Amino acid sequence: METSKQETDTYGSTEEERARWARRIKWEWVEASIWTDTMLKALDNGVKGGKWFSLIDKVYRLSTLEAAWQKVRANKGAAGVDKITIDMFEAQKDKYLKELEQELKAGTYQPQAVKRVYIPKGQGKMRPLGIPSIKERVAQQAAKMVLEPIFEKEFLSMSFGFRPKKGAQIAIEEVNSLIKEGYTWVVDADLQAYFDTISHEKLLTKIEQRISDGRIIDLLERWLKQEIMEECKNWVPTVGSPQGSVISPLFSNIYLHDLDVAVTEAGHKMIRYADDFVILTKSQEDAKEALRIVQAWVTEHELILHPEKTHLGNCLVKGEGFEFLGYRFEAGTSWVRRKSIQKFRDRIRQETSKVGGKAIEVVIAKLNPILRGWSNYFKGVTKYTLGTFDGFVRRRLRAIIEWQTKKRKSFGAGFCNQRIPNKFFANKGLFNMEAHQAQYLAHQSR
Repeated sequence: METSKQETDTYGSTEEERARWARRIKWEWVEASIWTDTMLKALDNGVKGGKWFSLIDKVYRLSTLEAAWQKVRANKGAAGVDKITIDMFEAQKDKYLKELEQELKAGTYQPQAVKRVYIPKGQGKMRPLGIPSIKERVAQQAAKMVLEPIFEKEFLSMSFGFRPKKGAQIAIEEVNSLIKEGYTWVVDADLQAYFDTISHEKLLTKIEQRISDGRIIDLLERWLKQEIMEECKNWVPTVGSPQGSVISPLFSNIYLHDLDVAVTEAGHKMIRYADDFVILTKSQEDAKEALRIVQAWVTEHELILHPEKTHLGNCLVKGEGFEFLGYRFEAGTSWVRRKSIQKFRDRIRQETSKVGGKAIEVVIAKLNPILRGWSNYFKGVTKYTLGTFDGFVRRRLRAIIEWQTKKRKSFGAGFCNQRIPNKFFANKGLFNMEAHQAQYLAHQSR
């Protein structure tokens, strides 16, 4: 087939030029200053012995650190133990990046302690979160940009968490598709305290299968054994990878990759998002076999399956459904799980506090991105509409107006709804989740 002039102008006239263009499209998410065409070609074709050498110079290169800093700044976040904020780091950015370059190059770099805090997990429980310093985040981001493509080439398509061009919404779509195809038996597994129980030795062994640069391995090991500071306590972990660090999601996916392979090679359909995964099969026997594979792998890798949160069942049967990434799948329908609803309500209450005294237009402007994001994620639920949540938001907004106009609870909720109808909020530009969902479902049914 002849190549048109337009294709020649766009992709080049030679086979090598077209191949180079194809590689750049395939790996468009990588940092171009690190992953040159020569490196991408080696990535696609494979390197000698399957291992990569001499990578540390690409990590400490000033252009890499600069690109890493830009990502860290965009992600914002709190200060670490050194109390240096994003703004403070930016004010002396050139100095800090130069220091980091010299330390990484000389091999004198020593990670600072990780500040441990706790965030609400639901049902009164708290989740530990590690906050590295800004300098630490830049170094980890630089290493991640160098290493991630090497492992991405190996990762399977059924893994969706913290990966380029992947995400929770795509994972949910895959679950829905599989259920429609008859994969209704589910292994709903939960790894207990996964991030806190990852074996350092086993993780580094897995990394060494692809990376043969001793200085990179040493750097990664230092991050794994980073001191943790919690109030007046300090300790060095012997297992685990702190949630909150830049490099931790990559560690997580590397560690679980072998599980992906084991389940997939056995012929089962697995959908994984970080440490949260389900396996869908067409029969109870297949589900039991899949669970045995998971149990054996978990034992070998020194992890624990949560005894109360791991179960097997037919999701078409009432009471045997499962929860995954905020959704509940049961009896042929799907809806928003209770914990997600509670989290949503808490967020709306926070943004609609009557104490602030903000104009209603200002409050709506703050709410709209939350409502739009929530609606985009849960628009596929089939059992209930999102109108219930629209009603909750409007009630909160009406309470603000009643408070501000000194008419709170004067004539009851019915009168308030008449005095401040739904149309009032529509005219103010409040995002309507029910209408957005109806539009999506109508499009799906065509």
